[in-house]
Amino acid sequence: MQVSSSQTAIDFTQTSSSVKSVFTEKLTKDEVQGLKDQIAQSTNAYSFDSFSVQTNVLSSQDQFKKDYEDFQSFLSGVGYEGKPIAELSKDEAAALVSEDGIFGVAQTSQRIADFVINGSGGDEKMMRAGREGMIQGFKEAEKMWGGKLPEISQQTMAKAIEMVDMAMNDLGFSILNQEV
Repeated sequence: MQVSSSQTAIDFTQTSSSVKSVFTEKLTKDEVQGLKDQIAQSTNAYSFDSFSVQTNVLSSQDQFKKDYEDFQSFLSGVGYEGKPIAELSKDEAAALVSEDGIFGVAQTSQRIADFVINGSGGDEKMMRAGREGMIQGFKEAEKMWGGKLPEISQQTMAKAIEMVDMAMNDLGFSILNQEV
């Protein structure tokens, strides 16, 4: 007879000769010790599994908390100080991604372009590298998304590239890659 923490029901398919009746036969010391050992092993396995689940849940909660804090920090960094995103109504969320919203095409593309333009310090090679980085990041986002990104993302990227191209032109750099 096997005892296991993963066993959900008694196996009645065993023959009656393999299971001793509680009333007709006594168990030997070795059989009792074997059952005790099986119970101890099963208890240990059950305890280990329980602690593993608790540890995974706690570490998942810790990771969720860290991810949430990182996301809140990001929101703060881009100037969003509204109520938590998860608590927004459908209309409030729509307002955030509207043309005039903080996550709309105009403001998001401006933040992306400013990052590249300001980060380049006016250096042509740095600006070109930043522009290529924007395009590469967009392609990687499409891969992660599993295809073409939503229209708002397409518009945002096009607008950000246009802004960087205009800044390059204003600085006297050709928007065509001279190395090609």
